[in-house]
Amino acid sequence: MPSAPNVYTHGHHESVLRSHRWRTAENSAAYLLPHLVPGMSVLDVGCGPGTITVDLATRVAPGRVTAVEITSDALQLARTEADARGQGNIDFVVADVHALDFPDSEFDVVHAHQVLQHVADPVGALREMRRVARCGGVVAARDSDYAGFAWFPRVPALDDWLALYQQAARANAGEPDAGRRLLSWARSAGFTDVRATASTWCFATPEDRRWWGGMWAERILSSDLARQVLTSGAATAEDLRGISEGWREWAAAEDAWFAVLHGEIVCRA
Repeated sequence: MPSAPNVYTHGHHESVLRSHRWRTAENSAAYLLPHLVPGMSVLDVGCGPGTITVDLATRVAPGRVTAVEITSDALQLARTEADARGQGNIDFVVADVHALDFPDSEFDVVHAHQVLQHVADPVGALREMRRVARCGGVVAARDSDYAGFAWFPRVPALDDWLALYQQAARANAGEPDAGRRLLSWARSAGFTDVRATASTWCFATPEDRRWWGGMWAERILSSDLARQVLTSGAATAEDLRGISEGWREWAAAEDAWFAVLHGEIVCRA
């Protein structure tokens, strides 16, 4: 088990939450949906602001979803989302994926979206997810792969952004190129029945470009990522302003296109 707590590179600035609240079960967990039926019990690890969590809860009702976050403050974001949407079949628990405080074989489905890239021991985390899944149950994970991101036009400031983010994530003991490693991590965790797939988010309409580019233009100046790279000396305020302007330049291009690659795994416990 890791001796130090996980550090979430993005943090919870409103610009980050605006991105995360866009996520739904349909656009972020489509690979898992065919495995869900009403009455199932689901553990949603690293639930964030809870938009995916609530979607999962609607699909398995009257079964229950247990939402997990590393701090009570982070967990409150999901509570707020569930309350706003009137979804009552969700329990909220503060827990660390490296040491889940649940009995063996407790859940039909254990799910984690964009979590394993941030944890100190992803193989250990998958072992814990497997432990709390019932025999024959599903362990599912989806993570982005930053080295697989692609965009046009080739704005140099976005290359700087990618290199800076990868450096910061690895300084926090994370693995930003997690998507391509999920199958390997699952096999190392002891799974023998694993289906590995990939999917993308694509931002190419004028509305999507404004949203995605504007969101990152703000995040690089205001989020925990910005504070981290400034404090460590990895970047200057001028550097970050240049990257922010680069995102706005990209978003303003009429033919701009951005694809976010994700790896996915569905494992049978």
